[in-house]
Amino acid sequence: MIVYSEEEPPGVTEKLFFFQRSKMEKITEKLLLEKGSPKTNKLEHIKTLNLSKLALKHQDLLVKLLSRLQSLERLDLSGNRLQELPKNLKLPALRYLDLSNNQMEDVTTLESLCGLEELKMEDNLYITVSDNYKLMTLLPNLRIYNGKDITTTANHVRFVYSENLRTRINAVWEKSFSLPDPITTEKMSALETKFVSTACQQVKYGPNSVGDFTKWRVGILAREYLRSLTEPEEEAESRKSADTKENSDVSTLTKRKQTDSVKETDKSLTPRKKLRTDPPASPAENSPRKSSLRPKLQCLTVRMSPRKVAQPPSTPTRGRTRAETPRGGERVGESGEIRAQKKQKEDVGRKELDTTELPKTQPVHLKPLHVLQCHSNRNSSEDFSTQLWACAFQPLPDSTGAGGGSRLVATCGGDSICVIDCETGMVMKKYKVSNEVFFSLAWSTVLMSRGGGASAQHCSILAAGGTRGVVKLIHPRNNVAYGEFRASRKSLSVLCFNPRQGNFLFTGSYDNKIVMWDIGGVDSQYNFKVVQLLVLEVSATPLHICLPPKSPSSHLLTACEDGLHCYNTQLGTNNSSKRSKEMEITFPIYEKEDKDTDYHIIDGLKFLTDDIVASKNFTQGSICLWSWSRTKAQRPGKKHKDVTAVILAELQWANTDIPYLALNTCPGQAYIVCGDDKGKLWTYHVTDLQKNSFRTGKPIQPTEVLEWPAPLRKGAGPVKGPSINSVAMDPELNFLVALSDKNMVIVWKRDESS
Repeated sequence: MIVYSEEEPPGVTEKLFFFQRSKMEKITEKLLLEKGSPKTNKLEHIKTLNLSKLALKHQDLLVKLLSRLQSLERLDLSGNRLQELPKNLKLPALRYLDLSNNQMEDVTTLESLCGLEELKMEDNLYITVSDNYKLMTLLPNLRIYNGKDITTTANHVRFVYSENLRTRINAVWEKSFSLPDPITTEKMSALETKFVSTACQQVKYGPNSVGDFTKWRVGILAREYLRSLTEPEEEAESRKSADTKENSDVSTLTKRKQTDSVKETDKSLTPRKKLRTDPPASPAENSPRKSSLRPKLQCLTVRMSPRKVAQPPSTPTRGRTRAETPRGGERVGESGEIRAQKKQKEDVGRKELDTTELPKTQPVHLKPLHVLQCHSNRNSSEDFSTQLWACAFQPLPDSTGAGGGSRLVATCGGDSICVIDCETGMVMKKYKVSNEVFFSLAWSTVLMSRGGGASAQHCSILAAGGTRGVVKLIHPRNNVAYGEFRASRKSLSVLCFNPRQGNFLFTGSYDNKIVMWDIGGVDSQYNFKVVQLLVLEVSATPLHICLPPKSPSSHLLTACEDGLHCYNTQLGTNNSSKRSKEMEITFPIYEKEDKDTDYHIIDGLKFLTDDIVASKNFTQGSICLWSWSRTKAQRPGKKHKDVTAVILAELQWANTDIPYLALNTCPGQAYIVCGDDKGKLWTYHVTDLQKNSFRTGKPIQPTEVLEWPAPLRKGAGPVKGPSINSVAMDPELNFLVALSDKNMVIVWKRDESS
């Protein structure tokens, strides 16, 4: 408030008023719109903002005004007079922050900017090594600090360092403290003060240069430990709900049995693969289960035949016997009441299917566009035996992988990985590794630090692995296979990246383990570091890995040869770095198992929405849709870890005795697709299927079955339909790619004319 004085000469009061008003309004909505981009008239649309060299102090940063910048990704506050940031400043989309050349003292005020990936703090005189460690703890996604990749160091501080402190804090408690009896608020308050003070004094760890950080971190962890003693269940639940809110050499299984004509000829198989008998007219060389990686280029477009083969699905011959498991005995012993309860849960699930979260899209019509032979052994056009195992579309390189529009797909099989342009049918890149058979690949987006003061940029990388147990890392855009690391002494069956933390990679292998790795980012010279973070003990070979879209950092689902298992993967807790399954998700059809039929081999798994999961067992002849949230909510007991999947619907699929024909989903278009052993693609438009009602209790027919295009083999007529091992769709379903066990990549394109 301005007080006018009669003694003041004319003009002085007006100048004072103008000065104070301009000081209060140093940051205004008008200024933000001028300094932001893209140019817009709404703060909510600004993505980049430059507020450098404005002599700002933290009082000038108005939380209420800045909090409207909900889309802001990059913020430059360099060259100001900031000692701290305003507390509780929430910018959910912020990924880059430049605070260089300020007067920063209190880094804890950055805690609310939890999405930060890159931070610059050079030329802040009062920032210490301890402050740097605090930043690594406070900002869980921070990967680039002052232009350098700190991923490895940061995760060591977040997890390894903190775990050592927890161990020492626990020892202090066990030695000198116990809970009061009775527990009262006053006694607990006094106990907390004394325990935290004692722990901060007695716990020593790390170099002296980070002593301030250690004391600060011990105080936080000591309070957490004390709370866990008085309310362990509440603490665990709050941790889970918070994560939910923000947010898979046992022989390489060939999926197939070998043809009589080749059963003695192929000795270069991956370990202990299961074989299948093909019809005599379609000899297929055994190939290990899933593959991906290096260069060698050959692309052969096979001329299409207008004739389509229309055969009904074959009748299954189910003669597979599941390995003995105590599960069978438990099922036999279940009472009729328990079975009735499970049946009731299944029926309730069917009646309560909610498809409101599915996009309201129209069914699409797809037509075959290309058939490629680009993984041939020794570039031979006569190679119709190399089996292809995995394919995935490239995410947009300037995003976190959530965007669409890509027409580049990576495929793997034999000793090579190819990157194909689906529109032209051209093989853009090819990577080849001698004596390797690739089984799996996965795309991710990581940060590349460029040095010289330049900000880091996102780049799409490809990881691939197979029989050698080695993960290859590739930057396809620059045509560089920049590194590798050994993930297992046995074959790798599956790879999966965390979509929210692109540097976190899960590898599943034939030694029945899933390992979580931090592969970090890369610099301009392609230097990188790899750290093992977690080991999950699996009871059988992991075939697929899925991370729930809302909680990819806390749970993992893996489809295995002996069932579907769920694991807790949350880091920074008191859990061991080696973990066993949290629960097993069972299916009502398990009740129908006998010595000749095994329904436990889950050989297809994928999320369709944040909650709806599609999974299959090849002997069942259908694809199950079930609810992840309602299934998880049942919570297994301490003695039995089984929970029954809440089934929403069943989709009719092929009758076959061929396992490992993987399904895939396209959430943006509400589609599920799975190939069969005759070269057909079964497509399901789930939004459209709702019109036919999910409540019938009977398997729902597919929207369309795409027939095998019957390409012509020179001098030998059309190629008969092979097994479709894997399929992939781009997010907009402009293209569908299918991989066969006869060295053919089939590209289908959306037909806009129909």
